[in-house]
Amino acid sequence: VYLFLLPTFPLLLTCDYYPAVSALYHGFFRWDGATFAQWTGIGNFIRMFQDPIMMQAFGVMAKLTGFQLLISITFPLAAAAVVFHLKDTRFAYFYRMLYVIPMVVPSMVTMMIWKFIYNPQVGLLNTVLRAWDLPTRVWLGDFKYTLYAVIGVGFPWIAGTSMLIYLAGFQAIPDELLDAAAIDGASGLKCFRHIELPLVLSQIKLIVVLTMIGAIQNFAGILVMTGGGPGTSTMVPGLWLYRNALNYNKMGYACAIGTFLFIVTMVLTFLNLRFIRSSAEFEAA
Repeated sequence: VYLFLLPTFPLLLTCDYYPAVSALYHGFFRWDGATFAQWTGIGNFIRMFQDPIMMQAFGVMAKLTGFQLLISITFPLAAAAVVFHLKDTRFAYFYRMLYVIPMVVPSMVTMMIWKFIYNPQVGLLNTVLRAWDLPTRVWLGDFKYTLYAVIGVGFPWIAGTSMLIYLAGFQAIPDELLDAAAIDGASGLKCFRHIELPLVLSQIKLIVVLTMIGAIQNFAGILVMTGGGPGTSTMVPGLWLYRNALNYNKMGYACAIGTFLFIVTMVLTFLNLRFIRSSAEFEAA
């Protein structure tokens, strides 16, 4: 068994750990990815906080992360609660499958579909607005509305993975506890608020961590939808890292951005794991 595991370690070291260590190391150099690297110390990190585009990108990232956190702990949680409380197991299975099936569609395909929906001439959204005699917009080309259009991608925001994680948390609640709560008169929203929600905080914590990591690292969706535009109104740190590395050959600066994003992710993850604890975790402690 150990011999079968051995081939994975060279691949992990080469493809995962070495790039991460190399990025951390080259973040302290002026480097184009090919020629000799020139030591700059923390110059790249200082430059990052003096870069107006980077500062704007941090603001956009904060807004997107906040909205995605709000979405990820409300809509999938509500859907999971509804499916969990369905009495007919056949209907519960049917609705669970409806939420899971979209997971087989590649994310890039989803982005392209939404880009077509936002098309100002033939897109579905503007077509509906015209039918109702409402004003239309160039959704992905308007400085005022582009960021909100990006946030709207995926409506009604019930991610299959998140919904399944929440549903697993609900199903792990002992039936005896729910029966006792029903006998005591706790039903409906009262039971959800005082019994079920505290017992699925572990799942909420997991979703919060995954959402933060995805929101901080994500740039592919922005690249496909808007390319960071119009102007730099939807620029995010990951996309600015990508452009500096591949378009401007500023690999050292890009490595510094990546290192800083890693630190931010680690700090936020630690705070979440440290301060958000479920009732079951408190009892175990």
